[in-house]
Order: sequence, then structure tokens, then C-alpha cells
Amino acid sequence: MTRPAEDFLSVLNARSQDIFRRLVERYLDTGMPVGSRDLSRLLQVELSPASVRNVMADLEDLGLIAAPHTSAGRAPTQQGLRFFVDSMLEVGAVNEAERQQIARHIEGTAGHAQVEDVLTEASSLLSGLSQGAGVVIAAKADMVLKHIEFVRLDATRAMAILVGEDGQVENRILDLPPGYTASALQQAGNYLANYVVGRTLSEARKVLNERRAEQRAELDELTQKLVDAGIATLAEPGGNSAPTVIVRGRANLINDTMASDELMRMRQLFDELESKDGLLELLGDAERAQGVRIFIGSENKLFSLSGSSVILSPYKDANDRIVGVLGVIGPTRLNYARIVPVVDYTANVITAMMARKRGKT
Repeated sequence: MTRPAEDFLSVLNARSQDIFRRLVERYLDTGMPVGSRDLSRLLQVELSPASVRNVMADLEDLGLIAAPHTSAGRAPTQQGLRFFVDSMLEVGAVNEAERQQIARHIEGTAGHAQVEDVLTEASSLLSGLSQGAGVVIAAKADMVLKHIEFVRLDATRAMAILVGEDGQVENRILDLPPGYTASALQQAGNYLANYVVGRTLSEARKVLNERRAEQRAELDELTQKLVDAGIATLAEPGGNSAPTVIVRGRANLINDTMASDELMRMRQLFDELESKDGLLELLGDAERAQGVRIFIGSENKLFSLSGSSVILSPYKDANDRIVGVLGVIGPTRLNYARIVPVVDYTANVITAMMARKRGKT
């Protein structure tokens, strides 16, 4: 189990903390283990390599750093990276050029594309900015209805056709009351359309239930039964509740220098993303966190085998509900200080875009 940052802060003096911070920053910058001689040159206070080695030995005893191979240098462990991220990471602002690039790409796509196309653009953008893989995990949307109608299939069944404003189509089968006519079927469809078009499914259910008393005065008994059946049909989840997953930039995480076991673990990660295993749990984590989350190595079971780090931020719909997360997958030596604000800013731009899209409908 990862120890809380307070445990380490209580036993490390200022000099030890400074040496640890500079070791991690050097490692994140170069990807190479850091030796005591190099580290002594980075310190503001003059300290001999021997003194630095003594401090590094203490850090190693605490499990914060380790020798990744026979090299004399040391690199932060997963626990060390978590301590660094939680207590020492200094996150800056997104620079103006990147802010403009993010806004331009997303807002330019949003003007003429469906939401999924915008999310795909966001994933590609994050991949390019981070040199990692961009990922978007989107919950199944409660679509805003553009059209609803009933089509008779036979004497006892009809199909409810639901068309969303984003072009999504869902077909659901419902039972017809005995003796139902084609004209009554059309009347029920027209009545429902008056109240559900322009609303989400959950909003439509609420409005129809509130108008139940008025419906009885306006509709005959058979049509009322079909409207009730239509409400029940809208109440069904319909379709596949598994989230949508968009990953761009996979090649950034796979290179020719990888050992065969590393390559296998990375491919397994992509397979698990495609199979959507564990993604609903990840969405739940994001909803509870209400902000940027950083998973390092085995801290999240979905990414544990690959040994990756993942930086994720939730984005919201026009009703201020968290409907997905987006972010970056990369090696544990990601440039956290730079990528964290980029991911956060991109999520904010997506949230603003979704609010505008809803406002235009």
C-alpha cells in the first residue's frame, strides 16, 4: 500500500526533500537514473557526492528511490513518484500558444461535427501535445430527442423510433393494446412528440409523468395506453450502456527499444481499453474526485499491467453532470507539471463546448 505523503514529510528534513525533488525532476527530464555526482551539481547548496549518497541511501531505505538495474544511479519508485506528485509537484499554467491551439482545434471542430467527432479531435490533440496517447472515455449519453414516431410491426407490436439531435437512432419494441388502429398509433406518436422533442429522455419522462392527468382528458383510453407504453419505453436504458472509448497516439507508447514483455503489457492495455473492462469504475473515480486525477503504475487496475501513468480530468454536459473523462496515457516519467494543466484546460474547453451546443438546440 502507498504511504501518505505526510509520513515522508515527517521524516525527511529540508535537505533530503531537496535532493529527492531534484533527483525526480532530473529523472523526469532525461528518463535516466541519476547518480550522486550529477545530483550534487544540481543542488543550490554545495554538497559532496559522498554526502548526497548518504541521503540517497536513506531515500532508498524509505522506498522512494531504487536502482533500476546495475547502474549506480537511482530512479524514483512508484511510491516515490506518488510522494513527489502529491507534495512537491509545481503545476504551472497552460502557455498562451497551447491555449489557442486547444481552443482553435476543438471549437473549430465543434461548429460542424457531432460530439464524438469533437472528442476524437481532443484525444488526438492531447496525444500530440504530450507525446503520449490521448484518451477519452465517454458515458453513454442521455440523448436529446429530435424526432419520435411509432411504426406498426404487426397486430400486437410497434417499434418506437427515437432520433437524437446528434444523429443517434434507437429503436425499441413495445406491445400494442388489443384493437389498436393505425390512426390511433399516429395520434399517440404526435402527442408524445409535442412533449419530448428538444428534451433528453429523462426530461421527457418527467414532463410526461407530470402531464398524466391532462393526458386522460385529451386522449381516448387506447391512445392513453400507448402513451403510457411509450413512457415505459423511454424509461428503458436501451442500447449498450458501455462507455465510448477513443484512443489516439498509441504508437507514441510503443517503440523498437521495448523489451518483449513491456510490449506485451502495452498491447494488453489497449486490448482492455477496447473491451471497456473497468472503464465505468474509472468514470466513477473521476466523478468522486471532481478534478484532475493522476494514476501512477498499479494504482488503477486498468493500467497496472502496463506500468503507465495516466492523467485524467472529467468534463461535464450542459446540466453540470460529469459525462466522461479525458486525458493522457504515458510512461511514468511523464512531464506532470506541464501535462496536468493541459489536460485540465482541455476538459474545461470541452465542457464549455457542450454547454454551447445544448444552448443552440
